[in-house]
Amino acid sequence: MARNKRRGRAAAEPVVETVAGGVAELIPDPERARAWTLLIDGAPQSHVDLDDPARLGFAYQRRLGHVADLAAPPGRPLRVVHLGGGAFTLARYVAATRPRSTQQIVELDAPLVALVRRELPLDPAARIRVRGADARAGLGKVPDGWADLVIADVFSGARTPAHLTSTEFLTEVRRVLAPGGHYAANLADGPPLAHLRGQIATAAAVFPELALAADPAVLRGRIFGNAVLVASDTPLPVAELTRRVATDPHPGRVEHGRGLADFTGGAAAVTDASAKDSPAPPASVFE
Repeated sequence: MARNKRRGRAAAEPVVETVAGGVAELIPDPERARAWTLLIDGAPQSHVDLDDPARLGFAYQRRLGHVADLAAPPGRPLRVVHLGGGAFTLARYVAATRPRSTQQIVELDAPLVALVRRELPLDPAARIRVRGADARAGLGKVPDGWADLVIADVFSGARTPAHLTSTEFLTEVRRVLAPGGHYAANLADGPPLAHLRGQIATAAAVFPELALAADPAVLRGRIFGNAVLVASDTPLPVAELTRRVATDPHPGRVEHGRGLADFTGGAAAVTDASAKDSPAPPASVFE
């Protein structure tokens, strides 16, 4: 295990440490004094700005932030479950934009949690609990109807584990959500987008309302990238989500209704029996 401490030095230095999921690196942002990017085995996981937690640097994180913004009237506290911890970026965002929110982070990688807690400490006033557990097992301990929002952003070796891609898993998500609650998942796929289409079909088997936000090049199957799937048992704020995604620094597109059904192309829903890990990104993505 190797670690370069930044404490006591004039300029921030990278922090490198072995965690359960591989080699974790915290890379300082050259343009912001207390901002960092977390990488696992060279794959960017999240970006966090300790001085401005409401600033989301990655495009997919901004899209998840839009979902959190639209999950309830502005400023109203939320009850949120985060499946996957990363650098706790979205939990910090919700705490900054919706004070008094109550949040649970479920993260299996205990050494990663220890690293983030030590180097990027949470605001002690924030109501954020971090639970060391597998995402699905941790979700199983959340009471029925507790959450206003469930965010899934779980990757192991840059792939989403198979048991977090099935109708059985999403049925558990729906159990945890309060009526009108929202589910948002960060998905990663590339051509021919079989995994992404299967995940949309899987969500459609459990939730009546869906939307998908992504870079147009990802939706066209031209590049490997992230897409944010949003689901609910009530109509989604599609028009406002579309406006926000389209005006981001890295503009995206939102598919909904017939357009999303056409994009899905008749893909079958995934069950525990048929589930597979999401595809690994090509090496060129990180070059």
